Amino acid sequence: QVQLVESGGGLVQAGGSLRLSCVASGRTFSIYAMGWFRQAPGKERELVAAISWSGGNTYYAYSVKGRFTISRDNAKNIMYLQMNSLEPKDTTVYYCAAERTTGVLGRDPEMYDYWGQGTQVTVSS
Repeated sequence: QVQLVESGGGLVQAGGSLRLSCVASGRTFSIYAMGWFRQAPGKERELVAAISWSGGNTYYAYSVKGRFTISRDNAKNIMYLQMNSLEPKDTTVYYCAAERTTGVLGRDPEMYDYWGQGTQVTVSS
């Protein structure tokens, strides 16, 4: 099993920045692709950004492209999401996810095997 723990969420003014962290523990050698999802109340969970095991391939949702940067440090078992130029519409809970099968940067939450508990990001106008 793999455990994922997010941190770094909080309250920030529009235009500000936050960096989310996701620490993995357990059978971390089994992890391939990882990603950050977010889910607003009453909406489906959406992929914000994803990264391959090597970090050489990344995916960004159109709504965050150019503002968010995903990265990972496999030696430390940590994944990051640097969020700049935050907007009120970015307000929601952010989840860290990892998959152990294909290495594909999938947008379907069902493709991911492990999930963190979520961290709240609130952007005030």
